[in-house]
Amino acid sequence: MAMRRRFNRNDSRGPQIRVNNRIRVPEVRVVADDGSMLGILPTQEALKRAREAGLDLVEVNPKSSPPVCKILDFGKFKYEEKKRQREAKRKQTVVEIKEIKLRPKTDDHDLNVKLRNSRRFIETGNKVKFTVRFRGREITHPERARMQLDWLLERLEDIAQIEQRPTMEGRTMVLIAAPKPAVLQKAQALKAQREKENTRSNPSNSKPRNDEPEGLEHDPDDDIDDDDDDDEDEQETAEANAEA
Repeated sequence: MAMRRRFNRNDSRGPQIRVNNRIRVPEVRVVADDGSMLGILPTQEALKRAREAGLDLVEVNPKSSPPVCKILDFGKFKYEEKKRQREAKRKQTVVEIKEIKLRPKTDDHDLNVKLRNSRRFIETGNKVKFTVRFRGREITHPERARMQLDWLLERLEDIAQIEQRPTMEGRTMVLIAAPKPAVLQKAQALKAQREKENTRSNPSNSKPRNDEPEGLEHDPDDDIDDDDDDDEDEQETAEANAEA
């Protein structure tokens, strides 16, 4: 005795495109393969015309009354649809959050290093999360941390905007800066151009290239850490070197 397939409500099948004999409505509005309108036809008549042209009858707008169908090559239609989906996915904006760690007693030299790192991150379309960690009695003087963040923001105001104002999270003050729309668009355009050039020059082995602007070289000062930041600054410097 044949077993019936049990219905599973968790099946997440997407909308199915009806083609040829799967179109069950009595009549459809038909668009020819050259784009001309054939009007409302009985479904069997539309199927006959599609077969005579050696093509398929594909339902392109099931919500219309009657549904709209087009005479076309269904195999080519599926290929073009997948191609559009891949292109849309490639153009999706992916914004990462890079973290810059400070201490209330970070000196001016190291603060400049962190400024260069944060500018580099923002110019490549990433957000930057500034975190100032307090130790011991440093928590009693939060104004020092605010002065540092204000100093950084003042020098980033041409490319960045505040997404989250300074807030306290336990013993840490956090601020998030995001690239301005014009900077983000420029970074996206540069990335798309590089991917296009890379694909054109080496289509058989397309590898993603670094998103950083051309001519941006590793700054030896980036390797200088705060003595008091220990492993946290080493991690930040490694992240910045990986971007370079």
